[in-house]
Amino acid sequence: MTTPTRTLTRSRDNKVIAGVCAGIARKMGWKPRTVRILFVVSCVLPGPQFLIYLALWLMMPKSNY
Repeated sequence: MTTPTRTLTRSRDNKVIAGVCAGIARKMGWKPRTVRILFVVSCVLPGPQFLIYLALWLMMPKSNY
């Protein structure tokens, strides 16, 4: 398990689309795969999940490392 970081940033090295899920996983100390699975499962439910992902993609800065 990785050490959680203080700021929420997109991952540069462990990204599939934009690095948002990997960045959230790093922030929470989870595995990126877990966050990606939770996101995909949540897309089955009604709600603005995809729009939130797009907003995070635009607002989250890229990680420096």
